[in-house]
Amino acid sequence: MSLASRLRAGETIYSGWSNLTDTLVMEALCRTQLSAVLLDMQHGAHDTASIVALTGILRSAGKHTIVRVPVGRFDMASRALDIGVEAVVAPMINTVADAKLFAAAMKYPPLGQRSWGQLRGRPGGYVAGGSGGYLAQTNAETLSFAMIETRAAYEALDDILAVDGIDGVFVGPSDFSIAWSNGAEVDAGSNAIVEPLTEIARRAKAAGKLAGIYAGNAALAKRFTGLGYTFLPLAVDTTYLTDGVQSLLNAIEV
Repeated sequence: MSLASRLRAGETIYSGWSNLTDTLVMEALCRTQLSAVLLDMQHGAHDTASIVALTGILRSAGKHTIVRVPVGRFDMASRALDIGVEAVVAPMINTVADAKLFAAAMKYPPLGQRSWGQLRGRPGGYVAGGSGGYLAQTNAETLSFAMIETRAAYEALDDILAVDGIDGVFVGPSDFSIAWSNGAEVDAGSNAIVEPLTEIARRAKAAGKLAGIYAGNAALAKRFTGLGYTFLPLAVDTTYLTDGVQSLLNAIEV
């Protein structure tokens, strides 16, 4: 079952978050109960080569692959889809114009302008050739998440959600807290942003779109799930390593 099908059926998906490009680290993550892993090209170390290698590992393990591209690099969104990922998260989508450019890179005509030419084919498997039915199915199975991180994005939220080819929104709560506090704090758990975060999830659902958010820890994951978010990447792989080591040290009271 595709990531799109699971999310649209109302399932809550908890994902890993990968900043590291190492294949052995990814193989270890694939041995957990995580349903998916997001590979970060914006703030993480990922590039095209690591996306190719790690997407293969994830697909073989039956895990969903998501990529976050750098700001404004919508060409990389198309490239990630050619490699075989199921969803792309695009940061700093602040206007309808941004959303339309992102959607155009993500979807084949008539929804967008994605170019035909694939390395692995659609997420469901390797294919040859392409009919109109294939294009429509691929458009439905590949998800575009526009990141809502600023006041401008929040003010344009309804219009961004209305863009054909945008499947959902994804909140970066730390950046959102910076914007909401006018630069006074970086706090993904700030009570000051609970109301707008609730409103983002509510409006997405009302528009028939998906709502995702980054959750840096278990407490935030529980909070955000309660606010209506159903796609939640949890912390990052570097945190998994440091927290694991520190928990061992704490257990032996070092």
